[in-house]
Amino acid sequence: MSRTDEVVDGVRRMITGGELGPGDRLPVEKDLAERLGVSRGSLREGVRALTVLGILDTRQGDGTYVTNLDPANLMSSLQLAVDLHGETSARSFHAVRRLLETEAAGLAARRITPEALDEAKAVLERAARTLAEDPVDHAAFIEADTMFHRIVADQGGNPVISALVEGIAGRTFRERLWRGRHEAGAEERTQRDHEAVWRALSAGDAEGARVRMAAHLLDVEESLPSPDQVEPDPET
Repeated sequence: MSRTDEVVDGVRRMITGGELGPGDRLPVEKDLAERLGVSRGSLREGVRALTVLGILDTRQGDGTYVTNLDPANLMSSLQLAVDLHGETSARSFHAVRRLLETEAAGLAARRITPEALDEAKAVLERAARTLAEDPVDHAAFIEADTMFHRIVADQGGNPVISALVEGIAGRTFRERLWRGRHEAGAEERTQRDHEAVWRALSAGDAEGARVRMAAHLLDVEESLPSPDQVEPDPET
């Protein structure tokens, strides 16, 4: 184990052991380096690594603190993995997304609030207006698509599932843009699928919500392009 890994492991044990909690300030650099048996240089490298992972937050002139450890912040490494492998492993990532969101939809059907149902309905109406335009703004449709899935995942009540869904679904813009541009009727099917999910959620039908979400995401998964078909991102 490298010295940097020792720092990462040592701070991790301090957090999991209850010595440090969300928002707590780490001991001063000299004391922490001595406790972990590393040099100050190694300690700084370890702190930088933990900062990248969303575990620590270094504030200039104030010290280093444990973050709120929110799952969404801790999934940054997953988002990087999707960015690096999205084009070559899009179907694999979407298979994981399908499993997660299918369960999230079932959970959401039992607990979704009237306010969230109204918000999801408004998103669907916005997406419908986008599809009625000529030409269709595919990027705007994807934004509405993403928002609908985010609402469903969040209403499932499991922040880890929400973070994982956001880490995967939120980073696959190019593949979904390719589908909208090249597969006739794909976005219209997506809209119908979303409306069917919404109806199941509104009825409190957990199994129906699961089935509708699984069918929708399986359709998306099977239509994803191969790596050589994905177009360069127009925003890059």
